[in-house]
Amino acid sequence: MIKERINKLRELMRKNKIDAYVVLSTDPHASEYVPALWQRRAWLSGFDGSAGDVVVTMKKAGLWTDSRYFLQAEQQLQGTGIDLYKAGLPETPDMLTFLKQELNEGQTVGIDPRVISYQQASQWQKELALRKIKMKFLEENLVDALWEDQPEMPQDPIMVWEDKYAGESVESKLARIRQKMAEKGCQTHVLTQLDAIAWTFNIRSRDVDYNPVVIAYAVITEDEAELFVHKKKVTRALKKHLKGLAKIRHYDSFKKRLLKLARRKTRVWLDGSSVNYWVAMLLQKRCELFLEESPVTLFKAIKNETELAGMRACHIRDGVAMVRFLKWLEENVPQGGVTEMSAAQRLEKFRAEQSLYQGPSFETISAYGEHGAIVHYACSPETDVELKPEGIYLIDSGGQYLDGTTDITRTLALGEPTEEQRDRFTRILKGHIDLAIASFPVGTQGIQLDTLARKALWEIGQNYGHGTGHGVGAFLSVHEGPQGISFYRGIGVPLEVGMVCSNEPGFYKAGEYGMRVENLIVVVKDEQKSSEEWSFLKFENLTYCPIDLKLVDLNLLTREEIDYLNAYHKKVYDILAPYLKKEERQWLKEKTQPV
Repeated sequence: MIKERINKLRELMRKNKIDAYVVLSTDPHASEYVPALWQRRAWLSGFDGSAGDVVVTMKKAGLWTDSRYFLQAEQQLQGTGIDLYKAGLPETPDMLTFLKQELNEGQTVGIDPRVISYQQASQWQKELALRKIKMKFLEENLVDALWEDQPEMPQDPIMVWEDKYAGESVESKLARIRQKMAEKGCQTHVLTQLDAIAWTFNIRSRDVDYNPVVIAYAVITEDEAELFVHKKKVTRALKKHLKGLAKIRHYDSFKKRLLKLARRKTRVWLDGSSVNYWVAMLLQKRCELFLEESPVTLFKAIKNETELAGMRACHIRDGVAMVRFLKWLEENVPQGGVTEMSAAQRLEKFRAEQSLYQGPSFETISAYGEHGAIVHYACSPETDVELKPEGIYLIDSGGQYLDGTTDITRTLALGEPTEEQRDRFTRILKGHIDLAIASFPVGTQGIQLDTLARKALWEIGQNYGHGTGHGVGAFLSVHEGPQGISFYRGIGVPLEVGMVCSNEPGFYKAGEYGMRVENLIVVVKDEQKSSEEWSFLKFENLTYCPIDLKLVDLNLLTREEIDYLNAYHKKVYDILAPYLKKEERQWLKEKTQPV
């Protein structure tokens, strides 16, 4: 079946006079999670991992994916005629290098301009031109032309996110955006990122897994705003909500609006890192393009007091669900029959019992033993294993609530941990605590703090490959920018009061186990350290859930770190106990005893 699809694609390539066709796993909005109707790479190749891109030439077909998916891709590509290119390995050419190697002077690469960013398309055009290879941007996506049972655009109604959760009206948000536009000399701002649009218009929906966003575009000018959505999603409540503030247009009329805009000589603000090439291509003939990060990105990263109150409230309910899950797990694993998948399902059940719950904020990582060493492991019927009363179990999960978003990781010793396991866990706990208690001057970037979380591991020649912290939205994307606590994320962006990040150092031993401790934290002013000369900031914990003390080697902790752990556990008990049943309170009391 896959071979047949590739052959039919090659027929279309001949008709369109192109020699290579690129199928990226992105969508027109640069979404982290791609809606089903745009999961073209999975349909064409049979590989359904979250990351991967395909290039088809007349003689070859290749799929590029990273180390998380090497094994899965090898299995799913068998017999398809598609070769696996293991991205990131020294011997593996990237897609651009492959195209330059495989194509001759005068040949053409085809791509849908909606699924490649303006930055990437510009780079590819420039590099391919050096080899006299052309890029052709096709109006019709060739995979769509072949995909007979392609899912439709999601039809779920758009929900108005009330001001009691948002804390700021649409009118106020549009005014702030227009003020930034004026400062940059722009008459128009085109929004393409779904979370930015959801934030601006205080709307939510279920169009994308895990992220409560709406598939939409938006155009904001000096005196009007337009929201482009599928008409079947529009409700009376939405019309009332946006009356006098924004006109609602059909999603499919967005091209017509861009062409109308392109007929005027105007300065248009586009988010340079995320806008797709198709938008820029339609505008660039006459408009002056101003390519810079959208002001919305920073606006939504700095939570207002209402959003922060919601984040604090939903974390209490999430903590209750986590305590019930951890107690259940401890009682049921020794009896047998609990698997990675059934544990994840049970945690989802506990969360669903909480008020305002809307669903998971990402695919739960329920990882036992060696699976824990796979940083982004996702259990499936093919990989599911039973949890035994021994070894290490890692559970990384989160919930979407009407008043906020959660993301938490806990690592548990299901039996007696080894000396090495206690050492490694305590070192990541030291890093977690040292970051949590950090005080830093205004203007500090996340990259400067990342080292605090790694120092204890570095002392024994160990490290972890991912960042320590990512930004988190308020009932929005669980991963958001521009902030981050990382050696690669959020560089150049100072941390500001109201920003929410994760704090999640980890350790991974391939083939044996993985460990991570993750809380969400919010930047607040450090009143004690601040002076007239210097303003200092610190973090406040949002997440309240016990840490497995069986894995802690107290000899490795400083007095300050032990005091922090005891104070944290006291707060966990004090905050969650009023919402728990008697036996749950007793269980939590035992798990939060001072050490």
